[in-house]
Order: sequence, then structure tokens, then C-alpha cells
Amino acid sequence: MENEIWKDVIGFEGLYQVSNNGIIRSLDRFIKYLGYISKGQLLKQSFDSKGYKQVCLTKDGKKVSKKVHKLVAMAFLNHTPCGMRLTIDHIDRVKTNNNVENLRIVTNRENSHNRLLKNKSSKFLGVSWSSTMNKWSASIFLNGKPKQLGYYDSEINASFQYQKELKKIKL
Repeated sequence: MENEIWKDVIGFEGLYQVSNNGIIRSLDRFIKYLGYISKGQLLKQSFDSKGYKQVCLTKDGKKVSKKVHKLVAMAFLNHTPCGMRLTIDHIDRVKTNNNVENLRIVTNRENSHNRLLKNKSSKFLGVSWSSTMNKWSASIFLNGKPKQLGYYDSEINASFQYQKELKKIKL
């Protein structure tokens, strides 16, 4: 592919590379216990139970499955897996589009909010249009439960209230 950039897979340097287009390849290497050179090739990608693409990587005789979007984000977005604090978001909501331009690092709160919104009506986090009230609604999830913050004439005022409430809690 044109303008395809390859970088080593973090933790598998010299064994595998990932491209900015979400393709994974093995590199030529000498297999000591078999006594021959294994030619590098593109890896076959499969799907995990949630619909994300994954590959099987081998190092020191141990096989491990890795999600392709995580490998791309680690190599090209300097993402460091950190539990649930930061996560990788597919901008176009297509789990199989692992092009680096379609990935961004967001907080878990932002990613959860994106999943909950079926018909996103606002560009602001925590804000949606209420057709019953004919106003903008601000709400936030605390401890897994929604908290209604109020209804506003402007989308920006609703967002301001959301941001004000967000500052009160620890992420």
C-alpha cells in the first residue's frame, strides 16, 4: 500500500511489525530449535468474541493473542495500556477499521459514553437533545447510575453544567 509505515510491535521487537493501516507481519528469523530461517509473512487476522480483529503472536515458544487496534495504538499513538483509565476509540465506530487515522486515545468515561449513545445528538460529552422537554439535557453517570443535571436552552450551557459536575468527581 502507498505510504504504508511499519513499526516494531512493542514487546515483540525484531519478530513482528505493525503498519499504520492495521496490518501485522512477521519478520524473517532463524528458528534455532528447528535449524532453519522462517520467512516473514503477513499474519492472518481473526475476530474475538466482541468483533475486534486479533492476531496470534509467538515469542520464546509462547503464543499470545493481541488485538490489532491496540498494537496500532501502541506503535503509532504512543499508547501505554493502563487498565481502564485510557482506552482506544474507533472514531467511525467500525471495530474492524484499524487504520491509525481512525483511532484515538480517550478516557474510559468518554468511550463508555460513546457506546451508550445510540443516536448522538450533541457534539458534547454528557449532552443530548430531549424532544419531550424541547431542550438540551445534561446528565452524567456516577457509580454506574445516571444523574440528571438539568435541561438547558443551549447546548453549550448544558455542556458547561456537565463539565462543572465532572470536576467535582475524581476520574
